[in-house]
Amino acid sequence: MAQLPAGYVPLIKALLQWLRPAPRPIEDAHWNDALRRAAWLRGLDDARRARLRTLATRFLHEKTITPIGELQLQVADGVLLAALCCLPLMEFGEVGLEGWSQLIVYPDAFRVQNSHMDADGVLHEWNDEVIGQAWDSGPLILSWADVQSELASPHDGFCVVVHEMVHKLDALDGAMDGTPPLPRAWQREWAADFQRSYDAFCAQVDAGVETLIDPYAAEAPEEFFAVASEYHFSAPDLLAEALPEVAAHLRRFYGEPPAMVG
Repeated sequence: MAQLPAGYVPLIKALLQWLRPAPRPIEDAHWNDALRRAAWLRGLDDARRARLRTLATRFLHEKTITPIGELQLQVADGVLLAALCCLPLMEFGEVGLEGWSQLIVYPDAFRVQNSHMDADGVLHEWNDEVIGQAWDSGPLILSWADVQSELASPHDGFCVVVHEMVHKLDALDGAMDGTPPLPRAWQREWAADFQRSYDAFCAQVDAGVETLIDPYAAEAPEEFFAVASEYHFSAPDLLAEALPEVAAHLRRFYGEPPAMVG
C-alpha cells in the first residue's frame, strides 16, 4: 500500500478535528453558579473568564467525572470542578488536558498505598490519607469536602484542584520534576530560578524556620511547583513576598492571578 505524502498529515488531523462533535455549551445558570461559589473565578477579568469557560466546556466534553460511594454531584458541581481544573490552563491552553480522561471525586480524604525502595534494596510500604492525587497518565483524584472547604476560605493559600492539575502539566514533558513544557530559553531560566528558590526554602524548613508558605513545598521539586501554584491563585501577595523569583515565573506562565474578591 502506497504511503500518503507527508503533506496529508495536517489535512487528516484537521479533518478529524472537524468531524469531532462540538462540546455542549455550558448553560448560563450553571456557569453563574460556579462564579458565585468560587472567588477565584469571580476575580478574573471578562476576557479571561470567557477563556476559562471555553476550556471548561472542552474539559466537560473530554473528561468523565466519577463520584465515589454515596457522593452525588449535580451538573453545576461538574461545571465548578471543570472550571477549577482549567484555572492553570488559561495561558497554556487546552493541550494541558491531554493524556488522561477521568476525574474521580471522593466524598472526603481518602487512603492510598505508597511504597519506596531504599538504598539497601528494602521495600517500604505504608498508607497515607490524602486529599488529592494525580497519576502521570491516569485519573486526577480529589476530595470533595476539601474542595468545598477551600472555596469557603479562598485566600488562605490552598487549592487542591490547582495543585493536582499542576502535576498533570508538569508531567506533560515526560518527567514530573517541577518544570512544565516551556520554550528552551525560558525553561533554562525557570529551572535555575526554581532550583535556587527551592534549595533556600528547604534550608529554611530543615532549620525549623517558620515559612510563609506551606512547608510541604519542601517535599520535592514537583511539590514546590504545585504548592507555589496554589498560592499564585489564592494568596499571590504572600507568594511574591516569600518567593519573588518563583512568583514572577508563575505570573508569566499563568497570567495575572485573580483579583482578591470576597
